[in-house]
Amino acid sequence: MNCSMATSEPQQFDPPIQTVDPRTGAPLAPATPAATIIVFRDCPSGGAPELLMVERSSQMVFAGGAVVFPGGRLDADDHLIASSLDHGLDPDDAAARIAAIRETVEETGLGIGFATAPQREALAEARAALHAGAVFSELCRDAGWTFDLSALTLFTRWRPPFNERRVFDTRFYLARCDAHDHIVEVDATENRHLFWATAADALAMADEGKVKLIFPTRRNMERLAQFGCHADAVAHAAQYPARMIMPFIEEHDGRPFLCIPEGMGYPVTREPMGSAMRG
Repeated sequence: MNCSMATSEPQQFDPPIQTVDPRTGAPLAPATPAATIIVFRDCPSGGAPELLMVERSSQMVFAGGAVVFPGGRLDADDHLIASSLDHGLDPDDAAARIAAIRETVEETGLGIGFATAPQREALAEARAALHAGAVFSELCRDAGWTFDLSALTLFTRWRPPFNERRVFDTRFYLARCDAHDHIVEVDATENRHLFWATAADALAMADEGKVKLIFPTRRNMERLAQFGCHADAVAHAAQYPARMIMPFIEEHDGRPFLCIPEGMGYPVTREPMGSAMRG
């Protein structure tokens, strides 16, 4: 799917529909739409693929000090770009893919989801411009960049039902980084460190106390550790079409656990509340 920008007027978007808790039926406060990319690259020595991880600044309100995948919230310009493309996707899904592409450029300097891979120098300039407040659609237009939204595969979608200060409705996408010599650099704003690691290695680092994984990231790492390559993950995503995952608290053996529903592709579906990091 080579998605170039069309010249039609941007469509208008209706306000998001209020979500209800699937277990209680109670209405939930609106969540902020967000998107993230799980970037795969083949390990040069063989074995499991490596994933691009971002360690957030400890000063951040949401997931401070935690290791996450690159991404962030959607903005109006993401919808503007999506509405100008011929993509055949749900409008919100398309806008989330644009947001994930933009945030990955901002946070890592990596260009994922473009029809033709941008030159490294051009990406660096665009990244600096975005940090200075430039508009992504204008940068793409001036650079002649077009998108290949099919390079991103929808993997899952998470939205906590709890009334917390920061609630995000986050779509997770899978993507592949073909070249192994891509230079990624931390943005030094919201994040403090970037690194590549297999899912199993990231889980081991968390168990050893070297990194922090919030509950959704840990569950997704456990799921990703099952795959030997990006294609395996894409095939698995086709077996388990993404549905909204809303964690819930349930008692087991007299102890409270943070849980997710069974049958959604996750090998581990609960964790004691005492160890679960919620964000």
